[in-house]
Amino acid sequence: MQEETLNLWSWQDHAQILHFGGSQGPKEVAVDLTVWDASLNSIEAIWQKKKAEGSGDGWDWLRQALSDSSVPRVRLDSVNVQFPLTLSELWAAGVTYEQSREARTRESQGAQDFYRQVYAADRPELFFKAPGSRVVGQDAVMGLRVDSQWMVPEPELAVILDPDGRIFGYTAGNDLSSRDIEGENPLYLPQAKVFHHSAALGPSIALAETVDATALDIQMTVVRGGMVVLDDRTSTSRMRRSIPELVRFLGIAWPLAPWTGLMTGTGIVPPDDFSLAPGDEIRIAITGIGTLRNVVRRIDPVWVDFPQAY
Repeated sequence: MQEETLNLWSWQDHAQILHFGGSQGPKEVAVDLTVWDASLNSIEAIWQKKKAEGSGDGWDWLRQALSDSSVPRVRLDSVNVQFPLTLSELWAAGVTYEQSREARTRESQGAQDFYRQVYAADRPELFFKAPGSRVVGQDAVMGLRVDSQWMVPEPELAVILDPDGRIFGYTAGNDLSSRDIEGENPLYLPQAKVFHHSAALGPSIALAETVDATALDIQMTVVRGGMVVLDDRTSTSRMRRSIPELVRFLGIAWPLAPWTGLMTGTGIVPPDDFSLAPGDEIRIAITGIGTLRNVVRRIDPVWVDFPQAY
């Protein structure tokens, strides 16, 4: 593992032109790779260049660009930072931490044994979260269901798989969930998990060869009206399952589409009396990746931009 992660970023400048950048660690300033090499105008192009290198971990050219003082630097707080990639699909794993097992057991009505069993079972819980086009990024608004009174954020390490099905990198994820809907009946899991803007990823992708994914600190803070109302942390070292195990099960009977994402479960569970409120800001910080920030609001037909009945 490198002393610092190598990270990829994406942003739009004031002329709405898309740029891709790199940094050593989740810094405030990124090197503009698109200016350094005009062909580096997508994650696909960056991945292809890495494959073409064929030596070491494939990122020597990126380290060279980061050390080139002639390449423009961009302050990320002065541009519109975006998640660097539009995924094909986003999947998620559940009950991979003991805290999640205990929370699911408390909330469920008559199905407690299911959650205890899946925590210890050989087969993990995996479910579809969103098509890539419906995943939001940094500073975007996330949705709260109008038919739920107990909604929580779930901070997670997310895996990004390249077109060869290998782990390309890691990012921070927010698997927004309705605990009362899932707790009413486990068969309602899709409604508890899949709704408008229920998934967020970002702010950067930390490249896999530079990350020890088994020892990353995860912190989640929720700010309401300028006051911190929730602050907790965990570590990926507390995951019961390995990331390669989760990826393997996902691909057993589902050919993985190029650029698939997989959220790996949460080890932070808010108290049972906590629910998100419109206007809450959620901050999810992961070692070497940075801080994913999103605000939540109630989903309504005007926001969704197509007719919908509730």
